[in-house]
Amino acid sequence: MANSPQARKRARQNTKRRIHNASLRSMVRTYVKNVYNAIEAKDGEAAKTAYEAAVPVLDRMADKGIINKNKAARHKSRMNSHVKALTA
Repeated sequence: MANSPQARKRARQNTKRRIHNASLRSMVRTYVKNVYNAIEAKDGEAAKTAYEAAVPVLDRMADKGIINKNKAARHKSRMNSHVKALTA
């Protein structure tokens, strides 16, 4: 348990940030899931729209450090190839 005032404050901040970051990670997963749901439904337009909405969110979360930049790039690459295959 934190004993010094600084450590108690740091523990409060960590808790608050962990909750906030978990919310942001959940948002990323939701956007990615929306793209894959549209792909599975074989709906090219919906998949493209969902992909275009997901890309800025992935980039923003990678910039903030919520997810690793390589993970964001991997998601974008895989989703893009699926969407292109669906619309082609």
